[in-house]
Amino acid sequence: MNHQIDSIRNYVSTTLGMNGAHGLDHTLRVTDLCTQIGRREGADMEILIAAALLHDIARPVEEELGIPHEEEGSRMAEGLLRSLGYPESMISGVSHAILTHRYRTSRIPETLEAKILSDADKLDAMGAVGIARAFMTAGEWNGDMQDALDHIRDKLLNLKALMYTAGGQEIARERHQYLEKFRDALCKELNSTV
Repeated sequence: MNHQIDSIRNYVSTTLGMNGAHGLDHTLRVTDLCTQIGRREGADMEILIAAALLHDIARPVEEELGIPHEEEGSRMAEGLLRSLGYPESMISGVSHAILTHRYRTSRIPETLEAKILSDADKLDAMGAVGIARAFMTAGEWNGDMQDALDHIRDKLLNLKALMYTAGGQEIARERHQYLEKFRDALCKELNSTV
């Protein structure tokens, strides 16, 4: 398995090939969160780690062609995992987790591994890292502080209620409190309301 995971990491590093709010550092933080929650929840760690590493591999495709990254990423992951000799039962588990991880999807994660990936991806948008990513995203889109605050209000403050696992809920409570404190402090300093 370690050889396969190393191959996946190399593929992700090469394919993702981007920095920013959805860069390799985000993928590695999500993988760490998946590991933490997955061990606690009793997940199939082979499926979970592969899905976490591969969950955003199609971000560059989405940026270039507009194809939803969860759909294209699921397809790309299936091809890669087959080439690495993964059994079909694991491939379908990884594919489902990638397909259902996104905040803006109507697809519901049905497996424990998919629920954990969904939670971990959302958790990386919360707390101090989430705040930093909100401002990075605003900058990437030529936005300003108000755009980042709008993103915090419209998305990030809603994530706590979307956790599927007990581990995700526990981490989300702390990160949500941090988001609220930051929002309140920044609004006060800017003399604004969000």
